Amino acid sequence: MTERLKAPSVPAKTTLDGIEDKWREVWAQTQTYAFDPDTTREAVYSIDTPPPTVSGSLHVGHVFSYTHTDLVARYQRMRGKNVFYPMGWDDNGLPTERRVQNYFGVRCDPSLPYVPDFTPPYEGGEGKSIKNADQVPISRKNFVELCERLTAQDEKQFEELWRTLGLSIDWSYTMQTIGKRAQKVAQTFFLRNFARGEVYAAEAPGLWDVTFQTAVAQAELEARDYPGSYHSFA
Repeated sequence: MTERLKAPSVPAKTTLDGIEDKWREVWAQTQTYAFDPDTTREAVYSIDTPPPTVSGSLHVGHVFSYTHTDLVARYQRMRGKNVFYPMGWDDNGLPTERRVQNYFGVRCDPSLPYVPDFTPPYEGGEGKSIKNADQVPISRKNFVELCERLTAQDEKQFEELWRTLGLSIDWSYTMQTIGKRAQKVAQTFFLRNFARGEVYAAEAPGLWDVTFQTAVAQAELEARDYPGSYHSFA
């Protein structure tokens, strides 16, 4: 005789259901992790966190590294320090441009006119199958609008993960590298450095991306070794 298998029982709802959302709301209402800007400088412990690049996906490395930072923040609070622990998003530069190209199947052409209510040809594509030649050229203004639209979606997902993880961040100080506040701070200090004579102009070799037709920073490069030949001429 064969024994009839029973379907696995579904565990009953426990008291732990919803506990994360409950305490997240309590922490927000009581401002548990709020930074007090009126505190004296000696009482402040400031953490300068490099903002994660808004690339569309987070991985365990992000969780691992920012958990380390959060341990330091919590330890300093236990010592009585007023911890300044902000969070921001690096949504500026080539990573964002490439992300938008891959996601929507478009590329920027500043010579084209603006198209109101533009609908991109793709949405959500990984971009691996969309070659540069197959991407639809659009105006700069249309491209910037897509950048702002996609980064807003990505940053919302990033923040949700950090909140679920329980990082002790004061979210009222969230900044963006393309945000108006960050632009004002960067321009103000650049003018200050210029007035001090700390800014100079010079002719120097530049790194050029032949696909994007733009200059790139050294940090954007990835070094790779390729087999080659060495030739000597008399």
